[in-house]
Amino acid sequence: MTDATQHDIIRTSAAAQAAALVAGEISSEELTRAHLDRITAVDDDLNAFLHVNTEEALSTAREVDSRRAAGEELHGLAGVPIAVKDVVVTQGQPTTAGSRILEGWIPPYDATLVSALRTAGLPILGKTNMDEFAMGSSTETSAYGPTRNPWDRDRIPGGSGGGSAAAVGAYEAPLAIGTDTGGSIRQPGAVTGTVGVKPTYGSVSRYGLIAMASSLDQAGPVTRTVEDSALLHELIAGHDPHDSTSLTDPVGAFAAAARSKDVKGLRVGVIEELEGEGFAPEVQARFTESLEQLERAGAEIVRVKCPNFRYALGAYYLIMPSEASSNLAKFDGMRFGLRVVPEDHPTAENVMKATRGAGFGDEVKRRILLGTYALSAGYFDAYYGSAQKVRTLVQRDFAAAFEQVDVLASPTSPTVAFRLGEKVDDPMAMYMNDIATIPANLAGTPGISIPSGLAEDGLPAGIQFLAPARADERLYRVGGALEALLEDSWGGPLLAKAPELMNGAK
Repeated sequence: MTDATQHDIIRTSAAAQAAALVAGEISSEELTRAHLDRITAVDDDLNAFLHVNTEEALSTAREVDSRRAAGEELHGLAGVPIAVKDVVVTQGQPTTAGSRILEGWIPPYDATLVSALRTAGLPILGKTNMDEFAMGSSTETSAYGPTRNPWDRDRIPGGSGGGSAAAVGAYEAPLAIGTDTGGSIRQPGAVTGTVGVKPTYGSVSRYGLIAMASSLDQAGPVTRTVEDSALLHELIAGHDPHDSTSLTDPVGAFAAAARSKDVKGLRVGVIEELEGEGFAPEVQARFTESLEQLERAGAEIVRVKCPNFRYALGAYYLIMPSEASSNLAKFDGMRFGLRVVPEDHPTAENVMKATRGAGFGDEVKRRILLGTYALSAGYFDAYYGSAQKVRTLVQRDFAAAFEQVDVLASPTSPTVAFRLGEKVDDPMAMYMNDIATIPANLAGTPGISIPSGLAEDGLPAGIQFLAPARADERLYRVGGALEALLEDSWGGPLLAKAPELMNGAK
């Protein structure tokens, strides 16, 4: 494969790469090696990967090539490489959740979704960087250094899954897995010009995800096109008896919905509480232009009120730290991971204290303290209990809104990517990045973010669509249609307009 061919093939969609493999135009080994070469060329700048899985990825690719040559029936994405967020356990590969407390830990088993990827024959390129234990909106709290946005290396790629979004956006991987607890797939998608999907809670197994907040966490696709997200979603979705919250619903026809491109008669609700004040004018402008495109294509735009959404951020930042403080109690230096033994009085209690003090970063400690306080005697009802009541009100707002419309829409993130270090010392400013994405996690509803265009400074913005629980197909229908409409108006994919690091050599 020539350098020109390698340059071109990694910039195509995962669906196009899969078609090239089936047609025999390229082998999986060549395709996988092309992405590994891209990682070698640019990742020193980006820091999107914490571990690159070269030998296993190439071995998987060769096996797929052999099976295809033998005439075996393979999964549609077989041979297409993928990256996996480092909060998802992978047997034989380091899994750190971006934390020193798990540095060097090699899991003895695979997460259910990783097993699905392996069974389908997708070479796993490696593990992507993330905010420590998924606590952050910028990938700056990673113990292994921040990831940089491929559009501007002085800016953040979103969080907590900035590594997955940056890898896909910079053509290091055609597909990636992320997790979304309060927007950690969708917000990085918005600021890197990629597509991010949070499935209905329980529709993709959480078995093998290192938990932050068990009632909120959800794994999902990170891709460059809506169709690619649909194809990956179909692969990883489905009931899992290992996960007590796993839904028994059949997997939807997501790819067919993404390809339909039909929004005639679709009622799109604009959430009044998630626009205007607090949202950057250029983000709002791209959002409005996207709605106009949908309206011209036959969708009906309806303004709806969700009054309790204004309290969602506060409720989330009580529920999530409370669950995190409980989930992270297991990281104590006694069973696995980092162990710090103090020279004086190395009792079990002192080992735990020293290990957690050295192993956790500032943001993780902040949220553990907040959650422990909210759950403590005398404060449980006032804080955690009240937050759960607000959660119910948010769910009722969703139910009322979906009686009027088919999907809801808002900007994904209130701003484009901000500069590295700009908000790291201001937790409240950082938390505000999740204001539009959090309600879906509180309610368990699915959401998708797709690129809505470029702001005046040349950075991407995103539009978010939300659907009722179990109605993920609606997201692919509206997302696929709008993507096609916008790309027609832009003259091609938004990522084609990206700067040198993404489109040229390092």
